[in-house]
Amino acid sequence: MAQALYTHLDGKRILVAGAGVTGTACARALEKRGSLVTIVDEKVTALEGFKVINPAAVNFSNFDLLLVSPGWREDHPVVLAARTARIALINEVDLAWSFKPANQRWIALTGTNGKTTTVELAAAMLRSGGIAAVACGNVGTTVIETVESDEKYDILVLELSSFQLHWLEDAQFVSSAILNIAEDHVDWHGTFDAYAQAKISLLDKSMTAILNADDGEIVSRTTHWQGRKVFFSLDTPAPGEIGVVEELLVDRAFVADPQEAAMFSELVEVTPTVPHNVSNALAAAGLARTAGVSHEAIRTAIAEFTPGRHRIEQILERDGITWVNDSKATNPHAASASIMSALSVIWIAGGLAKGATMGELVDRIKSRVRVAILIGEDRELIASELSTRAPHIEIIRIDTPAEYSKGGDNNGLMESVIRTAKERAMSGDTVLLAPACASMDQFISYGDRGDRFRAAVEKVVRDGN
Repeated sequence: MAQALYTHLDGKRILVAGAGVTGTACARALEKRGSLVTIVDEKVTALEGFKVINPAAVNFSNFDLLLVSPGWREDHPVVLAARTARIALINEVDLAWSFKPANQRWIALTGTNGKTTTVELAAAMLRSGGIAAVACGNVGTTVIETVESDEKYDILVLELSSFQLHWLEDAQFVSSAILNIAEDHVDWHGTFDAYAQAKISLLDKSMTAILNADDGEIVSRTTHWQGRKVFFSLDTPAPGEIGVVEELLVDRAFVADPQEAAMFSELVEVTPTVPHNVSNALAAAGLARTAGVSHEAIRTAIAEFTPGRHRIEQILERDGITWVNDSKATNPHAASASIMSALSVIWIAGGLAKGATMGELVDRIKSRVRVAILIGEDRELIASELSTRAPHIEIIRIDTPAEYSKGGDNNGLMESVIRTAKERAMSGDTVLLAPACASMDQFISYGDRGDRFRAAVEKVVRDGN
């Protein structure tokens, strides 16, 4: 274990890799404890209160430790140089673990899709049960900022990305959940197997695991793990599992008699009532039960909870056509789940594929999609698979208008997309932004992409401009 690296930080010369949200929060926490902090970044050249250097200027004879922000890869020259110089590497989550109050417990969750919604719901369940809890990590507020805050939390619910899990060593969790494992971030990890192993590594730091029985990768990759496994699925649960019986979400794992069942909630209380969202609710409920939250408190939280923006967010329904923003669907697995929740889809897709392939996605959704409107740098990956595997689907490519620029006021790109969709859509259709790709080629973020979709729908469809 590397915990000794996080003690006696006063006077330590620490290089923080990355001047983003995580790196900056860590730099402030370290400086507060007397560390001599320098930040290295490829794009940022100045940050108030800190010396910032370019990677080419790094000399590890001047440093004792390297704190790696989660997005930095093993093959980055700064990381390679640190290892060559035998400089120890530390990370944000383990740093926060070393600072947390002794009585504070941690719960964790990972997966390819659904993480943010599920950690937020799990935290809401804990609060409903009278526990001071908050979601943090990849969800928004960093773990280190949460630990450093004035709020006194009993439990933190951490959303952990594959990047964070790659670097993680010390933190331990009362329980953890893995929602799904599908192809994503292959460009970062190198192979799908390395990505999947990073996800599964969370179990080695957990006492109890809440696992998706409907996901073959999870089932096969957790066979030899010896901790307590609680499977959830959309089917009738066996003793020791949680699942769905008729119109109820039920618990046969955290009950006095596993031959009996307790109710988490009615199916219709999950909003929106689509399969992957029900699955997420089951995972969150399992995590909440490991913390002792009652079934009644869990039901209250489910009934009151609404997912955040850009997640299957209905923008408008007019003339029998539903317009839905699922900009958070940034990989094929997420897009598939979104598309399969509708029957007839005008699909808006494209962007940066992050090394993902699109063949399995197209095979799964080809019976639901009528028209595909494609944008972005890797749109031809989708177009090629559609042409080969689903030639009946009309493909429309929308080029970036000359007057449009990323982050600018002009919304011509998305307005062109929406006008095209409006021309093709018929009563009964869902016009769905589920890009299967990241957004940064044409938008500031998935949130920016979703906001521009909403603005275009309101202008072109609602207001008729």
